[in-house]
Amino acid sequence: MSVKIRLQRHGKKGKPFYWVVAADARSKRDGKFLEKIGTYNPNTNPATIDLNLDSAVKWLHNGAQPTDTARAILSYKGALLKHHLDGGIRKGALTQEQADEKLAKWLDEKAGKVNAKKDNLSTSKADAKAKALAAEKKVNEDRIAAAKQAELEAAKAEEEAAVVEEEVTEVEASTEEAPAAEENNEETQA
Repeated sequence: MSVKIRLQRHGKKGKPFYWVVAADARSKRDGKFLEKIGTYNPNTNPATIDLNLDSAVKWLHNGAQPTDTARAILSYKGALLKHHLDGGIRKGALTQEQADEKLAKWLDEKAGKVNAKKDNLSTSKADAKAKALAAEKKVNEDRIAAAKQAELEAAKAEEEAAVVEEEVTEVEASTEEAPAAEENNEETQA
């Protein structure tokens, strides 16, 4: 029986969630498995991976072949490195303490990279929010300035209309007085 370390899909449509399992190569993708090794959630950024390192290394020692994606996950979490270091211990090239030290150092470096990426993502989100807020404030200020300008123009137009109306009333009043004066002149001449 050949054993594969592969992903078993769970979750809902459009939101996949995977179990990392050791399963018989002949079984269905989501079918029977021998052991659940961990989980993989690609929906988060960075992806969330929980892996039982010792169980994964045990299956690798027993000859389980990981699929391409499972191999990438095992490499990311350090299972392949631990399997490699265990081979060096069996051959006598390393002691257990040296192997544990190398693995711990590698895991610390990896954790530092992941934390740096998380920090970078959070700062970029904060920067994006700050830029959006600044742009929104600028738009609001422009809108307020445009409203004030429109009010000033409307007030100017009302003043001009009032001045024009006064001139019209003066002109009308003078035209009404002029015919009355002409009528008086006509009466006096006759």
